[in-house]
Amino acid sequence: MTDSDRTKFKAIETERRGQTSEGVVMHLRGMIHRGELRPGDRLPPERDLAKLLGVSRPTLRAGIRSLAAVGVLESRQGAGTFVVKADESPVLDSSSLSLMASLHGFTSEEMFEARRALEMAIAGLAAERATGEQLAALAEEMAGMYASLDLPEDYLVHDMRFHQMVAAASGNRILTALMNMVAATLFDVRRKTVRRAHDLKESAEMHREIYRAIRDRNPEEARKTMRDHLLLAQKAQALELEQEASADESRSTEKAGEEAA
Repeated sequence: MTDSDRTKFKAIETERRGQTSEGVVMHLRGMIHRGELRPGDRLPPERDLAKLLGVSRPTLRAGIRSLAAVGVLESRQGAGTFVVKADESPVLDSSSLSLMASLHGFTSEEMFEARRALEMAIAGLAAERATGEQLAALAEEMAGMYASLDLPEDYLVHDMRFHQMVAAASGNRILTALMNMVAATLFDVRRKTVRRAHDLKESAEMHREIYRAIRDRNPEEARKTMRDHLLLAQKAQALELEQEASADESRSTEKAGEEAA
């Protein structure tokens, strides 16, 4: 990245910014929309970028992980973090779908139903078309899931990448873009509650079944295992949301009690 590119990041310090990972996500997305970051651009090193944006390194890291999970950025070992190239699977901005969901009251059930319709078709196509390289990438993300069973936030990133790779293996860029948009919207909700996840091993096992069906060139089994997995994911997210709401209510009650005392 050239010195002129770094100047763009320096201007960020004069703007209003959030101190959360969501603030980092929105700011980098804005730079991409304005053309200040283009496909293939490399971001400054983490230490420098955190200083330029005026946020902590953990906050920056969390924001970059979120953008990588939805296919906007990619981290390359030893090379840095890059904006995805134009010739890779296209990504539709999920913020429009999130806005429509808020405006029209889309339910979680509707979102998961849409995701099942898309990803079952995608899994079937992946079983027919996946290359050896794509199967190896799926296996790598699956290993990452097993390695992060005790780290829910990291697990969720590997989970999302696995689904993106299945979509890429389908060979249909339109289905891939639509799936990524719907999945990214659900991901934004799940990452706020995933720390309450209980049995990630069951989820990892279901991903392994999806992988096996794709590897074995069995489209029907790939569609079935994807359906079963997404039904489980829907139940898990609903439970986590209930627990989060219950915890919020308990905190509110405790605060009210303290204030009354």
